[in-house]
This record gives sequence, structure tokens and C-alpha cells, in this order.
Amino acid sequence: MNDPQRILLIRPSALGDVCRSVSVLAALKKRFPNAQIDWMVQDSFYEAIVHHPALNNYIPFPRKKLGEQCRKGRFGGLFKWLKELKQSKYDMVIDAQGLARSGFFTWYTRAPRRIGYRDAQENSWIFLNQRVEAPISLHSVDRMLKLVESVGCETSEPDMQLYCGQDELSQAIIEYPDRYAVIAPTSRWPAKCWPIERFTELTERLIKLPEIDRVVVVGGPGERLSCAPLLELAETHPFITDRVGSTNISQLMAIISRAQLVVANDSAAIHMAVGFKRKLVALLGPTDPKLVGPYLHDEDVIQHQLPDDNFHFRSPESVIMMERIGTDEVFNACVDRVRI
Repeated sequence: MNDPQRILLIRPSALGDVCRSVSVLAALKKRFPNAQIDWMVQDSFYEAIVHHPALNNYIPFPRKKLGEQCRKGRFGGLFKWLKELKQSKYDMVIDAQGLARSGFFTWYTRAPRRIGYRDAQENSWIFLNQRVEAPISLHSVDRMLKLVESVGCETSEPDMQLYCGQDELSQAIIEYPDRYAVIAPTSRWPAKCWPIERFTELTERLIKLPEIDRVVVVGGPGERLSCAPLLELAETHPFITDRVGSTNISQLMAIISRAQLVVANDSAAIHMAVGFKRKLVALLGPTDPKLVGPYLHDEDVIQHQLPDDNFHFRSPESVIMMERIGTDEVFNACVDRVRI
């Protein structure tokens, strides 16, 4: 079988998953250096991958816009988007998402080779013609890499490197030329959030360390209220900088790329820290680090799991798992890393 000339990787979301999927892109480029490799990604997350040297093009998936149109009974935008997708004439499509929607998109391309998981969720395996055995007990990165192993890619040393834009990097250097730690105190799910009062206490203690000149607090525009005590501290402290809601993905990546240390809940920030090879302290509660934790960074995870615990992160009661993490142990972990 001839090598494919046009390859599409489908991994639209979420942001953290997109960041840790770059190993698939890098492996494909190494195996097929002359192929055009595109990536279907949610339009709000494209900045996470657009600067990767292995990427030829990204296919924006306007999920929110198309969803709103379809709910109103207007399907013209969806049909137009699907038509353009089909016209790209890919030789090989890899569904690394493994859901019904991504499986349907894989099938709709009419690519001769449509690769995905044998046990893909929502019966989306029916859209594939090459089904790969990839145990769900594997870390999500290793599971995705099983897909490209099936086409001859070398995956023994996954390349997790992320890349940010030069303009954003230059701006970060200008704004923060000193040594700084990044605090990312939010997560999409409340049960994954360490108490904000403890993040506030941690920040007060970190800024007193001689190895840290500044602490930069990051988060999304809708997360300011949940960060209120920490942001109030930032208002009165000249070396604690509030960037919650004031960065796009490219700017956030640039800031994390130069950090001395990143402290975060289970969120995209921990996967960005891995991708930029930053020192990291990841605070996990109802998250299974063996499946979706920071890849190959088990030693950087703080988690206190009891035998009766489960990983129902959608349940507010699961926040008790985060409350078991003490401020002293997080601070000591930070000290250990900045003083190496």
C-alpha cells in the first residue's frame, strides 16, 4: 500500500486533550515526512496547535456556531462545512476522539483508510474500516499512539513538545523578564478545584521565596468570581499579577513556556506545562492520573485517594478529594522544584 499523501487527524477537544495529542501529530510527521498533515480542531482551540512545525493546516470545527444553527433548524452551515471537508480528499483519517460525532466526520471524508478505536464510544467504530485494539486501561496518550503504531509510526519516545507564537513569546518576555511561577487555580469542574483560600495562602508563601520574583495567576474570563480571594490579594501586591480572563490560548502558552513553576488543578495548564517541559505540581482529586494525568509526570502529582473513592468528577461531593490536599505539602513540593 502506498504511503498516504494527505492525512487528517481528528481531535477537536477539549483543550487539555488537544495539547496532549501533539505526540500523535509528531509521530505521523516522522513516519510520513512528505505527507500533508491536517488537524480537525475546535475553532476555539486552534491556537494550541497552529505553530507546531509538523502541522500543515488546521480544519476549524465551529461546534458552537453549527450547534446553534442546527438547534434553530438551519442546517445550511453544517452541510457547507461537511462538503468542504469531503472535498479535501484525504487518503487517511485518524479519529483520536472516538465519539459518534468524530466517527461520522471520519466516515464523511470518504478516505480510503479510516482509523480509530475498535471499542470507540457511542458505537462510532461503525464509521471505521481499520479498527485498532487500544486498551482503555492505557493512559490517553499511549492509547492514541496505538492508532498511529498501526500505520508504522515509531512511538517509543513520544514527542510532547508544544510551540507558541513568536509574537506572544516576545511579549511575555517583555512583560515578565523575571523568574515567575504560574498559578492556575481553576478547572471546568468544581469538584476538581483545590480550595481557592489555599491557593491564596500558597501564593502568599511562594512570593516570599528568593527563587520566585513574581506569581502570575491565570484562568478563563468566566472564572474571576471563583478566584476572588486570590485576585483581591493580587490587587494589593506588586509582584502578584492577575491575568485571569485576560489571555488568549497563545498568550497563556507563552506565559507557561517560560515559567519557573506551574501549579494547577486538573486543567489544560498541566498539559501545557508538560509540553513546555516546565516544573510542575499537579493537584488532582477525582481524576485518574494513570489515564488522563500529566503524561509521564506521576512524581509531580499530589493526590490522596482512599479505597472507597471513585472518579465521578461531575459530582460536587467529589471535592472532598481535593480538600485532603494540604497547603504545607503543596508548598514543600513547590520549594523542592524551584530549588533543584
